[in-house]
Amino acid sequence: MEITRRRALSVLSAAGLMAVIPTGPATAAAAAAGRARLLANTVAVFAGTAEANARPENAAKLAAMERTARADLKAMDDAREGELFAGLVLGTDEANLNTAYRKLYEIALATRTPGLPADLYGSTPVQHRVLDGLARLHERYYGDQSKGYYGNWFHWEIGISQHVSKTLVLLADALPAHRPDLLPAYVASMDAYLRNGTGGDVDLDSRFHTGANLADITTNRILQGALLGEAGEARIRKALTDQLTVFATIDPYHLNHQVTDGHYADGSFIQHSSVAYTGSYGKGLLTRVVQTLKILDGTGFAHGEELVPTVYGWVRNGFAPLIFEGWMMEIVKGRAVSRPDSGYTDVAVVVEAVVDLSSLASGAVATALKSYVKHVRATSRAPLDPARFVSPVSVVRYADILDDASVPPADLNPAARSVAFNAMDKTVHRRPGYAFALARSSERISKYEYMSGENLMPWFQGDGAYYLYLSGQDQSRAYGVDYFTTVPPYGLAGVTAPVEQRRTVPESYGKPYYDNPGHPLRFTSSSESQNKYVYFPRGTNRFSGGAVLGQYGAAGMVQSGDVAYRDRALLPDDFVVYRAPTATKSWFLLDDEIVVLAADVGDAAGRAVTTTVDARTAAADDRISLTGVLRDGRPWTGPGTADLHWLRYANTTEGTAVGYVFLDTPKVRVTLDEVTRSRRVVRTANPDTQVTRSVLGVTVDGTAGARPARLAYALVPNAGEARLRAHRHGPLKVLANTRHLQAVTHAGLGLTSANAFTEGRHETGGLRLHGPASVLVQRGDRRRRAVRVAVSDPTMDRDTVTLLLRGRPLRRTGGDPEVRVSRAPGGTRIEVDTYHAYGRSFTVTLTPSE
Repeated sequence: MEITRRRALSVLSAAGLMAVIPTGPATAAAAAAGRARLLANTVAVFAGTAEANARPENAAKLAAMERTARADLKAMDDAREGELFAGLVLGTDEANLNTAYRKLYEIALATRTPGLPADLYGSTPVQHRVLDGLARLHERYYGDQSKGYYGNWFHWEIGISQHVSKTLVLLADALPAHRPDLLPAYVASMDAYLRNGTGGDVDLDSRFHTGANLADITTNRILQGALLGEAGEARIRKALTDQLTVFATIDPYHLNHQVTDGHYADGSFIQHSSVAYTGSYGKGLLTRVVQTLKILDGTGFAHGEELVPTVYGWVRNGFAPLIFEGWMMEIVKGRAVSRPDSGYTDVAVVVEAVVDLSSLASGAVATALKSYVKHVRATSRAPLDPARFVSPVSVVRYADILDDASVPPADLNPAARSVAFNAMDKTVHRRPGYAFALARSSERISKYEYMSGENLMPWFQGDGAYYLYLSGQDQSRAYGVDYFTTVPPYGLAGVTAPVEQRRTVPESYGKPYYDNPGHPLRFTSSSESQNKYVYFPRGTNRFSGGAVLGQYGAAGMVQSGDVAYRDRALLPDDFVVYRAPTATKSWFLLDDEIVVLAADVGDAAGRAVTTTVDARTAAADDRISLTGVLRDGRPWTGPGTADLHWLRYANTTEGTAVGYVFLDTPKVRVTLDEVTRSRRVVRTANPDTQVTRSVLGVTVDGTAGARPARLAYALVPNAGEARLRAHRHGPLKVLANTRHLQAVTHAGLGLTSANAFTEGRHETGGLRLHGPASVLVQRGDRRRRAVRVAVSDPTMDRDTVTLLLRGRPLRRTGGDPEVRVSRAPGGTRIEVDTYHAYGRSFTVTLTPSE
């Protein structure tokens, strides 16, 4: 059997990863020194060092650590019966138990942090108080396996173990004399609580032990092994071997342990089997593996330097495209979009990891990482607070990078780039002045993620919802939790939705999940059926993907119902399902425009539908203007409903603007409303904070029972009126807009872009396509006669994609080896081997035959 290039790279990567762990036996003395170094490194990572903590840059960090520890000690003093800390009633709420363990860790951390007052740093009484607290929790609330493991599995297998393991490391010197039985008791209990594992250890075949979760579990076990001394050697090596699997690039055609969670060759990151999650679990994984590399440094347990290039690749190809001016894009945050922490806070976590990774790297890679740190600092509209870093040592490294005049600020990606994260059904298009982020879904990738009362109204977030980030803007005013709070879930930018009112999961079932363990599908809070039908349902469409040609891109998707609606006959009678409308959509990504085509927009059940061209939020007191021109040339000012040729939204307070050119669109309804809602409408745990925003809605309405409609429009970021007026006579032209084929051409760029959605022959713009495909063709001018072509298979299951370029014969002068070129009647035949390509774009350069 022929081995694909992707498969070969995966095999080589796996072989290289195994070489990270030394195979030869270490002497007893070397092993003991390695364990001691591991424990010392861990303390330094979390508590800092005398040298680092003495730096003035750490004053705020240390002050925060002191305040936290003293507040925790006061809460211990004020605790009542059934509590270890005041207000945290124990015995039935696993989140309270986890918080109690976290607070003990925070106190222990203060006792090991150089620079804190003497009544904390090095205080034996405080350390003994923490150890006594650990003993009490184990005796009353944790040690009895028959009474534990209620509620969320994460707390029992990961969260509590994380706090306990770090606390025991911090207090390792005090343990033998004060509580000698505590370590073996806790290790035995932590092993026993790994109920989704095997024999008290990790099970790589478990759906719970993957990706970021696996990294957390194995790091906990590495620390436990170091504490256990010689008896923990095997635990350390087994945990390292297990953790190394997260570094391997996922090959979707040859899955290891059937795990789809992890990093993909195109920069995608998936967690929970099918959720695009770079901005939440992905950053957690990045943090954990970099911390582990620091903890292992100099121990002899692993050659961590061999992993630095892999992690650098994650940052460059996976994270950097998704960070715009210091803000993490919404499309890769799952249910975390509903949390009050902003995209700036998300990126601060990534920056700390990049800072530490730069200290482990060398040469050009180290310089590139440091330059990227400076770039984020220079472009972010929100100041990054290093006092929120986990490690005081990281605070110092960050300050040193900023002060290093030899390191220039530089992005890890070019300013103009189009990125198809097809493995997670997401697209990012970047230009100086803006970034565009698109969320797609399919039978491979979830439409959204809801869980634990988070992201309560997620229904359309993966149905072509998009976000247009404008340069220089405070993105927390445009997006973040307040966007989802004040913009209706049916009116997210880019979404086609039925006119109906849906109920959240708690409203439908009276609890944050569907509870029916007696049904054959066994619905419990963490069952596979809950995941499949409630928490993160996938779509049922196969076509979702796109192609990239240089700095230009095309994406397409067929909107579909979710798996719950498809399988409704199998589900219980009281299970709530919702029917989706129909739409076939394309997004063509250019320099100054994002062109959107939509066909077959309607509803098979005859419901009215709305398609939202854009939804933008701003501060309530921002000065907003709405101007436009009707198709008959008369000027127009909004809000209102009109037959518009173009519309311009300008926020003069922020100094931003977006233009909308309606190429072939029915009348448009433009609204500008002041909306006030509580953040609790999107997440039950959010504070009941009322937020007020000015909300723009640009919407096309489809009446009930109407025939399917089509739409064609262009988003024009930062547009002035002159640029919008220029679109009356070009340069854009819609070539096709049906459920079978969608295509546009841009005369100024010499670019033709097309998505073919169905089987059969498709003709447009000098192209003949056979079957589903995404294609871009750029023809040079008389001086640059080269023709460049990019092809992708958005269905991900075609072996070959074939097209014909009409016109004079062309010959191949460069490109991917998977592309074959030959003469054919009427032009040039291009045949692309897309077998096991998983949406990858293939390119070829052609010139006229002599």
